[in-house]
Amino acid sequence: MKGRPGRPAVLTPDRIVGAAVEILDTEGLDALTMRRLGTRLGVAAMSLYRHVPGRDALLAEVVNRIFAESVAGRPEQASWPEALAAFGVSYRQVLLAHPNAVPLLATHPVDVELGLRLLTELLSAFEAGGVAQADALTAVQSVGVYVLGHALAQVGTPPGADPAPAAPEEPFYDEWFMAGLLAMVTGFEQRLASR
Repeated sequence: MKGRPGRPAVLTPDRIVGAAVEILDTEGLDALTMRRLGTRLGVAAMSLYRHVPGRDALLAEVVNRIFAESVAGRPEQASWPEALAAFGVSYRQVLLAHPNAVPLLATHPVDVELGLRLLTELLSAFEAGGVAQADALTAVQSVGVYVLGHALAQVGTPPGADPAPAAPEEPFYDEWFMAGLLAMVTGFEQRLASR
């Protein structure tokens, strides 16, 4: 049955994914079920399946949404090493803003086509610097995995442990992260310059 003319749709994919991210942030991954999501949105869980095929598809959309935050609105960088470092810093900030999502992003890859579209500006910086796309993708993926692993070390909990609230960023983690990130970027810069 269609709604009344002019009345906004109760459900949209964007609203569903937004509510899923809110549940993940406030209640954790185990709480993110279709039933809980339906309750959050004030609809029967079955009505969600018209927009999202199931929980796995929902989790994939959540991963894509959170990753998209890390590349949104970044200013243009002067060189690919600066752009790569800025990506690493931005991605970490987004992960720390969504600590309950870190294990999810560590185990569910971003959609490849979407990831390439979102990273167009960053990959263009590599291209402008004369770096082949295969080498650029290796560098970007390596930094992405480093960021995820570091964030997991900072906010993760051991298996079977009760989830603890996210601790505030500690100077130790900040310094450790930046030292590793800059070493990785410098290493790629030296390696690619020699080609």
